[in-house]
Amino acid sequence: MTSVSSFSLRRLNSRQQLAAAYDIGESDGAGSAIEAGTSRPLLVLAGAGTGKTTTIAHRVANLVRSGVSGNRILLMTFSRRAAREMIHRAAQVVSATAATRPASARPSVKIPWAGTYHSIAHRLLRLYARHVGLQPGFSILDRSDAADMLDVCRQELRLSDKHKRFPRKDACIDIYSRCVNRQATIKDVTTRDFPWCQNWQDELRELFKAYTALKQSSLSLDYDDLLLYWYYMMQEGWLAEEVANKFEHILVDEYQDTNILQAAILKKLSPEGSGVTVVGDDAQSIYSFRAAEVANIRNFPGQYSGKVKVIDLQENYRSHQAILDFANVLMSDSKQPYCRTLQAQKGTGDKPFYVTVEDDFCQARYITEQILKNREDGLQLMQQAVLFRNSHHSDALEVELARRNIPFVKYGGLKFLESQHIKDVMCLLRWSVNPKDRLAGFRCMQLLPGVGPALAARAWQFLMANDARFVALSDFKLPKSRQPEWLQLCGILRHCSGVPSLLSNLNEIVQWYRPYLERRFPDFAVRWPDLEQLQQIAHAYRDAEHFLSDLALDPPLASGDHAGDPLKDEDYLVLSTIHSAKGQEWNSVYIMNVVDGSFPSEFATGDDNLIEEERRLLYVAATRAKDQLHLISPLRFYLPQQQRHGSKHVYGAQSRFMTATLLEVCERRFYGESQHRADQVHAVEQIDLPARISELW
Repeated sequence: MTSVSSFSLRRLNSRQQLAAAYDIGESDGAGSAIEAGTSRPLLVLAGAGTGKTTTIAHRVANLVRSGVSGNRILLMTFSRRAAREMIHRAAQVVSATAATRPASARPSVKIPWAGTYHSIAHRLLRLYARHVGLQPGFSILDRSDAADMLDVCRQELRLSDKHKRFPRKDACIDIYSRCVNRQATIKDVTTRDFPWCQNWQDELRELFKAYTALKQSSLSLDYDDLLLYWYYMMQEGWLAEEVANKFEHILVDEYQDTNILQAAILKKLSPEGSGVTVVGDDAQSIYSFRAAEVANIRNFPGQYSGKVKVIDLQENYRSHQAILDFANVLMSDSKQPYCRTLQAQKGTGDKPFYVTVEDDFCQARYITEQILKNREDGLQLMQQAVLFRNSHHSDALEVELARRNIPFVKYGGLKFLESQHIKDVMCLLRWSVNPKDRLAGFRCMQLLPGVGPALAARAWQFLMANDARFVALSDFKLPKSRQPEWLQLCGILRHCSGVPSLLSNLNEIVQWYRPYLERRFPDFAVRWPDLEQLQQIAHAYRDAEHFLSDLALDPPLASGDHAGDPLKDEDYLVLSTIHSAKGQEWNSVYIMNVVDGSFPSEFATGDDNLIEEERRLLYVAATRAKDQLHLISPLRFYLPQQQRHGSKHVYGAQSRFMTATLLEVCERRFYGESQHRADQVHAVEQIDLPARISELW
């Protein structure tokens, strides 16, 4: 291998340079040269705003420049968008460093094995489907589809008829998912996370067995299956060896958000850690509800008997030091050790504002007034964001924003594929590709007026009795009044299953669905553009199989269900849950409801590990801010169904995270109606009535 040119590293700081070039023929940072090609494991602990993406992109670029084929690099990220961004930046680095070479001699940065854990698992399963007992045409169930399919089993087993409350479908699928991703038993998961379900362990086991059987008969896999099948693939000698030998270097981003199953897969891909680079920040581990284990990143060095090189990135390029002081003190108050202290490259800046407000209505008004003030000072709305713990926390704020005519978008609510009209169309396309997809079939048949669950079940049995051939489905008899619409549906299915053109088939389905859209949804005019967007997305795919899989694994965010009327202003404010805001940044950030019950959540009390995750959640929210940070703490919350001045309310307790030490690095403010009244009194001319009365005598 050739030595890596220092040109590509000249814009990185010394720690970033070391991470980008480590074990690729560069110095180890202590003056001694490292033998090229040894590919020892590397852990990069990248604090918030420390240039993690830039560092990984440079490492990828340096691997390609040193002679590693892009086909031999596995890049796993938290989202496909992140993978594309890293590859794009890596290509820019390679292009810049090879500018003096002829175009034909410049290395190309093409990394076909880049994406999320789930998308990589999906590709491997398609590739080796017949070797692992699958058919290549299997369907992918998104989270809501998986819950619906599990609910079918729940109903068939008559678990809903129990004399005591049996868990609903969402709780059941959550228990199932945690068992798979943590590699834990039903007993362990229910004891830890669902204590009220502990008496249902036998029934849950029966339910999950039936759910697994139904998925297999329907040729369907859920998200958890993708990892589970990959994990078991890596237990099989020749198959594990063949998959592992595909990759010379493995880079994993956001490693703090991986679960036990994902960590086990990585260990099987490279048992000795050769060529493995993991990047993450234990202070930003906030996804335990998805079974993420912060222990994965903390215990990584111990997995390889001291062979791991650990590099800390602590120079922050996003925020002013005053904001980082808040973040540093917040984490230093933790009972768990966090070794990084973020250092700003932008100067001191303004202290974060800790704002006590009278109630949640004053909170909405304070945020709105600050946003408008910043806008008048030249800060665009889209450079500002309001973050909250739960999606419903912004309800009062949304009303105030609408009253002030401030446009906004909201992230962290309903996703594109969860909206009913999109799911209808996608299920029809899914069913045409996989006739055994029972869930999709049931949904599609019940779109027709007069077709309920019982009739759909009989039609499904008829289809299965005829070898799942759509051509036979038109022979199933419905009442005469419904027969024309039934035959139309059968015609669409026959056409789409026989014609390989995705665009043609999707257009046929959308046009067929339009009358149903107009009949089912009063706001169909808002929803129709979503279907047009779906057709535009389809232009990037060569067939329905890849289109359906990609959208299930990496769905768009927007939806007519959630967005309401289209925005008429190019500039807009961002509202977001903190989980959806991870990886983003804004000039000014407002964090709502910094009180006990939100930070930390009331559901985290009694569990030290969950309390620490709540601390990390506040840390993630604070480190999204570049210049201004506002933490708002209401004194009072009105209970649901109460008017603005209703008598029923609860008091907000100061967040246990806002210690005296942390408050010292903040500027304290108060905002409320009493303050407004005081300001108005001081704003007018004072009248000395006592003096005038004294003059009478």
